[in-house]
Amino acid sequence: MKYNIDKFNQTVKEYKKLLNVQEKNILISFDALSFESFISIAPLSKAIHELNNDLHVIGISDNSESLDAIKDVWSASRSKYTKASDKLTEFIEIVGKKCEGKFRQIFTPPDLIFKQKNNSFMEQTSRLKLPVNGSWFKKYRLDELKKTFKPIWKEVYNIQPTETVGVGFPLIQKDELLGHPLEDYLDSYSIIWSALSTLEETKFLISSATQRESMLEPCERVSDLKTTLLGCELEKNIDEPIFQKYNELSTILKLDRIKPVDASFFIGGKGYPGKHLFGERIGYPTLNKKSRWQSPGQLIYKLDFYPQTQLEERDPKARVAFTDTLPIDIFIETNLIDWNKLRSKNNKVKSIMDKCDKIIVKSNINENHKTELEVGLTNSKGVRRWVKTSDTDVREKINQEYQEKTGIKAGCMANIPGGEAFVTPETIKGKFVGDVVVHIDQSYVLDKKDPLVVECDGSNYRIISGPKNIIEKLNKRKKESLELLEETEKHKSLPQELIDLKKSNFERIGEFAINTNPKAKLCDYLIVNEKIAKMMHIALGSGYEPDRSTEYHMDIVFNAPRQKLDVYGLDNSGKQHWILKKGEFVF
Repeated sequence: MKYNIDKFNQTVKEYKKLLNVQEKNILISFDALSFESFISIAPLSKAIHELNNDLHVIGISDNSESLDAIKDVWSASRSKYTKASDKLTEFIEIVGKKCEGKFRQIFTPPDLIFKQKNNSFMEQTSRLKLPVNGSWFKKYRLDELKKTFKPIWKEVYNIQPTETVGVGFPLIQKDELLGHPLEDYLDSYSIIWSALSTLEETKFLISSATQRESMLEPCERVSDLKTTLLGCELEKNIDEPIFQKYNELSTILKLDRIKPVDASFFIGGKGYPGKHLFGERIGYPTLNKKSRWQSPGQLIYKLDFYPQTQLEERDPKARVAFTDTLPIDIFIETNLIDWNKLRSKNNKVKSIMDKCDKIIVKSNINENHKTELEVGLTNSKGVRRWVKTSDTDVREKINQEYQEKTGIKAGCMANIPGGEAFVTPETIKGKFVGDVVVHIDQSYVLDKKDPLVVECDGSNYRIISGPKNIIEKLNKRKKESLELLEETEKHKSLPQELIDLKKSNFERIGEFAINTNPKAKLCDYLIVNEKIAKMMHIALGSGYEPDRSTEYHMDIVFNAPRQKLDVYGLDNSGKQHWILKKGEFVF
């Protein structure tokens, strides 16, 4: 074991005994430069969740004007007959008309607020003291992790000293909600600490919150308030009554202290953040008011595949990359690479696909189910879909390639690790056999003996067979996604034409991809397996072009070498351009 799990579990028990509260909302802030405080969050978060509480955590490297502003909002919510409390009440009431009284709840301060002081987390009213306790932690390959992160910050992000970086990490849930081994989650704390310790003089803040088992559950309360205030701060000059009321509140409380970061990196765990009430019921208008965003994050990142991006005049404000709760060994192996060589490999596959009107995929093995696909890349007018590369490049806030291609300023997003060439198919016909992994609310391993088999008719897909539990999870995700879309339609927080677009794409294939990372090795996580060189993946649902947007995106990886897949493109003269032959690259 990398860590002292017995000591970890004992620390969880000690925290539970000291806390002894249930069904509460808890906020913890701490010095993000304190290693012991940060790693104490792991057992402390597990204790809080085992007691059925919600948790929001904020780590601050310098000071947090945003947190100070939020505290001022809480103070106004508790006050009476002040200018701030009056304006807050007016704002809550005008929004509340569309929220059936639920909006006021998110302004309720946390039940317990802890702040790190020396070697303890001190609760501000009860004086309850929780000791910092990182005795469970053992250092494992930290120097190599730091060596891995230095080029990530330089070659992937190009972080500047004047920028602020936001870092997200997974809290430790109850055992039944973890989904992957506890050790993988604990490895995330080593990975995050290595990321922070290699940022040098750059200002950063780290945060995390309780995840939800269902997409339909409400967001953790502090998270929902933070998101709402950030979104409204970005929209406060929009001439709609709700945002005019917010602007009055912002002026009094100086809420312009709430700002987006310049770059984000996060590790995702199992589950969902939950429903964002303001986004679901009201939405955030584009500057010209021709469309609306569902969250401030969408506006901040302004990615090219969002339909709203082409209507939004404002520039993206941040760039983002993310990974999963990967074991340390896998994280190092797949990311300690020559990023320029990987980009070259991605571009080689892209250059082949860019010549073609369609891609043919054929299996060379004798099994009951075989992958046989025809992937159309052009429409009836001969316009070709854009083949993109996961070259893990978020060095700028504006996607220069997209701007040159379209004249539109869109943002940048990347996976870590990277390594794929992918396209939103115009059409896709045939069948594919998912025999590696699928991602739904987390990654689930698939088996060649009972693979997930999907049939495509050109426009839509249907699942033919597969593990019963996987199909049930897929159907649950789709059902909840449709319910969220219908709620959005009911409250008119998105334009009807955008709702109709998302509905029309709901049963479509959104992505066809060929993987290129030579260092990626088979594991339990999709974010790595969808990069393993010579393997392939296809996503159900939302695509990577704005006309193919919908409410979910679920990737399925299949093993091209095992299935001995031939993959080649056909240009408009019928000439073949080979990519894989019997599962091996031909270039």
